[in-house]
Amino acid sequence: MAEGCLCEETYPKIDAIISEKGAVPNSLIEILHAVQEEIGYLPQAVQEYIAEALGMSAGTVEGVVSFYSFFTTVPRGRHTIKVCQGTACYVRGGKRLLESVTKHCGCGVGETSEGQRFSLDVVRCIGACGLSPVMMVGDDVYDRVKPTRVAEILDKYE
Repeated sequence: MAEGCLCEETYPKIDAIISEKGAVPNSLIEILHAVQEEIGYLPQAVQEYIAEALGMSAGTVEGVVSFYSFFTTVPRGRHTIKVCQGTACYVRGGKRLLESVTKHCGCGVGETSEGQRFSLDVVRCIGACGLSPVMMVGDDVYDRVKPTRVAEILDKYE
């Protein structure tokens, strides 16, 4: 993945994805997924390029990108942190956990840290309510996380 690279080499890669998936409106979500996987995010210029290639309005593409939470219009970090703020996690210290994560990684919810090390998101349920508060870093799940453990956990990820 050439994270965040919008250089000359990006557009031939997008063309290849569109060719593979089919340059038709019904392929839009598949194309957006593949392009995001390739370059790391979907900036406005890329959305407009895809819209033109599929014969759609840029507004339609932007609407799809903004509707689905798995699409992002900003470069993401190498590691995505998800802090649960569902009822059980919140009641058992999720708010303090989120504050500690925000402080340690140096970015707010929906943002990416300097150097693109971390991106921080809030989720409403990870499905581990009995082990709350819970956070994930990538696919790794951490349960019963106390704010004092955040530095130890995040320091494992470069």
